[in-house]
Amino acid sequence: MRGRRRESRSSRNLPPRLARAGQISQQVTKMNVQETTAACRDAFAELASPACIRDPYPFMRWLREHDPVHRAASGLFLLSRHADIYWALKATGDAFRGPAPDELARDFPRAATSLSLNLLASTLAMKDPPTHTRLRRLISRDFTMRQIDNLRPSIARIVAARLDGMTPALERGEAVDLHREFALAVPMLVFAELFGMPQDDIFGLAAGIGAIVEGLGPHASDPQLAAADAASARVLAYFGDLIQRKRTDLRHDIVSMLVGAHDADTMSDAELMSMLWGMLLGGFATTAATIDHAVLAMLACPEQRHWLQGNTVRVKAFVEEVLRCDAPVLFSPTPRIAQRDIALGGVVIPKNADVRVLNAAGNRDPDAFADPDRFDPARFYGTSPGMSTDGKIMLSFGHGIHFCPGAQLDRVQLAESLPRIQACFPTLALAEQPIREPSAFLRTFRALPVRLHA
Repeated sequence: MRGRRRESRSSRNLPPRLARAGQISQQVTKMNVQETTAACRDAFAELASPACIRDPYPFMRWLREHDPVHRAASGLFLLSRHADIYWALKATGDAFRGPAPDELARDFPRAATSLSLNLLASTLAMKDPPTHTRLRRLISRDFTMRQIDNLRPSIARIVAARLDGMTPALERGEAVDLHREFALAVPMLVFAELFGMPQDDIFGLAAGIGAIVEGLGPHASDPQLAAADAASARVLAYFGDLIQRKRTDLRHDIVSMLVGAHDADTMSDAELMSMLWGMLLGGFATTAATIDHAVLAMLACPEQRHWLQGNTVRVKAFVEEVLRCDAPVLFSPTPRIAQRDIALGGVVIPKNADVRVLNAAGNRDPDAFADPDRFDPARFYGTSPGMSTDGKIMLSFGHGIHFCPGAQLDRVQLAESLPRIQACFPTLALAEQPIREPSAFLRTFRALPVRLHA
């Protein structure tokens, strides 16, 4: 299993105490999966357990093999096989739809008084055609692959500056938190560039993102939701001022382009603000997590680093395999409502049921990817983005009408970052075990301490 291989290899860079701790943690994870999956009542609760926070893939494998169309205690359904997930994502707009206002009121009863929940309910991911088609067309027109590629020089400059900033401490033999100093900082600064914002402003806005995410969780307390609403209000106030500035000084950034669409097309004030709020919310946390996972893959699988020393096609293959092996978003966060009774995997999903997909489990399905727990960039060499040499689709960015519009931006940031990390710090090693955020939804980090190996 790739998880065991990666831990054993990365433990060579750790002190004996930490290496033993990793082996013990792995044994505990295995025992917990064996004990809890004998009769799993709620996969969402299990994914939030400490064992799954450490390593969710043994449980996902069990779920895929024994309960692939899982009904949780809340009544939500969760799909974990690649074929089922791929079909469900393609069938959005046909077999599945977004939630109606009364269903949102049922699922989010505090939305009547919560700014953050109202914003969440109005995001692009919650919309169905024709509203979704119109809004997606506006964002896709400005968020093109060509325009993202035009950001490459700026991204390369940001990457080089962050690595230069880390170098003195690393060369002195000190440990550096790569997550804070690089993986999180790079996408934040790229986001500021994309939006045409001063760099200092993005750090102020980003300080409230954690509060918003916590407040949007299904078990958030009233104080947490209040903190999220306060942070969302600050974000909206900032974007309101930014939009007014762009109207008098249009540039080539995404906000200027959306303001132009707002003036010339059919995007309302509320839709524009919701669009910007949603892009900020998902704009850098997932990219940061993928950079962290990529660095861990480099450290755990040194025999695969040669992919980062070749041409862009080889780098792209490494990036795609990182995205497949460690999807930062484990399952779909937005409701997808069945428009009819659906028979799937021997289970009937009733009409009006809420269905989610476990993308990360689909990416490790052996029916889609041979030896799926092995890190092998060759499976994506010379292919179209997201497609393996066997013609299977990597699911980390979704599929169908709700495919992530920021996928190309994520890929470009990874492609610019990873070869430079490898070139600058060929002896990079873990200083201690990474610290993960305790989230069942986002597989992200709090800290990733690294140092240069002697």
